[in-house]
Amino acid sequence: MKIICLIKFVPNMEDFKYDYERNVLIRDKMNQILNPEDACAVAFALSVKKVEPSTEIEVVCMGPQNTIPKLEDLLRLNVNQATLISDPAFAGSDTYATSKVLARYLEQKPYDLILTGTHTLDGDTSHVPAQVAQWLKLPHLSNIIRIQNDNIDSGRLELSVDHEDKIMTYALSLPAVLSLQKDCPYKLPYVRYEDLNKKVSDRLHVVNCLDLGLSRDEVGFDGSKTKVIKTFVKPMTRQDKLEVFNDETGIQVVYDFLKEKGYLS
Repeated sequence: MKIICLIKFVPNMEDFKYDYERNVLIRDKMNQILNPEDACAVAFALSVKKVEPSTEIEVVCMGPQNTIPKLEDLLRLNVNQATLISDPAFAGSDTYATSKVLARYLEQKPYDLILTGTHTLDGDTSHVPAQVAQWLKLPHLSNIIRIQNDNIDSGRLELSVDHEDKIMTYALSLPAVLSLQKDCPYKLPYVRYEDLNKKVSDRLHVVNCLDLGLSRDEVGFDGSKTKVIKTFVKPMTRQDKLEVFNDETGIQVVYDFLKEKGYLS
C-alpha cells in the first residue's frame, strides 16, 4: 500500500508576522510547527506501517526551503519519502492555486490513499483537501476522528466522522482523500535519540514550478481566485468531546453523565 500525506508547516501562533499590504503571512525565518491535524494523518499512516511493514509513506509539503530540516525529522520516524514543493512563484497562493499545485504533483504519482488534516492553524478554511479531491476526481471525507484499519488492504475503509452533534460511520472505497481532525487518537511519536542525526537527505526531493509544468500565471497571486478584504486571528476555545461505544463501559459513562447533569435521580 502507498499512502501519501499532505502536510503543512504553520506559524507558531504566538509568534508570527503578517504582511498587511499583500495579505499574506511572512513565512521566511518564522518559527513553524507541523500543523496538528496533519500530524494526526502522518501518525495514522505510521500506525498502518507498523502493522504492515511493506506500506510506503510519502509526505508532501508545499512551502519554503526552511522546512527541509522538519521534513528530515519525519523521515527519521520511518517515513519513506518526503517531497517539498517549493518555488518563489507559489508565494501568495490561495486554496485554489495551492490545491492545483498539489494535484498536479499527485496526478503523476501512484497511491492508494491520500491523508491530510481537515483544518490548518493559519487558515481554517478546510478548502484544500476537498479541492485536491475534486482535481483528482476522488471521493473525500473530512472531520474524521477514527479509521478502522483492520482490513485496509481490502480497499475499503470504515470511518467515524464528527458531525458536531453526532458521530457517524461511513464506508468508503479507495483510493480517496481523507481529512482527519484534532480529536482523533493518532499521535506522532518523537524521533528516537539514536536517530536524531540519521542521514536522510537522499530520501528528500524538492520540486519547483517548472518541474510540475505550471506557468507562473497559474499559481501565486496571479493564479489565485480569492480576494482578501479583511483578516483576523481566530480565537481558540477548547471543547472536550468523548466517544463511547455500546458496551458496559460506554453505558456506564452515559449513565454517570446524565446523572451528573440532573437528568436522572
